[in-house]
Amino acid sequence: MSFINDGKKNGAPLVGGHRKGMVGNFIEATIFVNPPRDSKIWKQEIFGPVLVLTTFETEAEAIEIANDTTYGLSDITRVLRVSDALETGNVGVNTFHNPNVFAPFGGTKQSGIGREAGKAGLMAWLESKTISINMNMPGDNDGDVQEASQGSSL
Repeated sequence: MSFINDGKKNGAPLVGGHRKGMVGNFIEATIFVNPPRDSKIWKQEIFGPVLVLTTFETEAEAIEIANDTTYGLSDITRVLRVSDALETGNVGVNTFHNPNVFAPFGGTKQSGIGREAGKAGLMAWLESKTISINMNMPGDNDGDVQEASQGSSL
């Protein structure tokens, strides 16, 4: 809530952000437009339903704005460590979700209904069946059983 209070204090135009109930920090999605570039809400990362938008006039100004931060994900070791630790179906680092038919997509825990795409997505549509056939002929006494098995099918 301190970020929202900071944004209000600095006079950034606000859309949404109303409290829901009296207990806890439940708020609507909140959007601040063009906050001062030295404000807390502009300079620090916000984890919650808060979005900060700004406008720009030129491409050069957009690049300057994007680079005016102390944050960056250039530490690949950290990226991999944090991505591995997240209990989520997908992680994007410095990218948006780019569907790839070879990569499984879907939520985890109580989010989503399984996987789509990739081998994991295909396997969800398959019914597994094992067929075992004794290939020994009557009268074979060697005791070895030869079997043939077949995997999954649609």
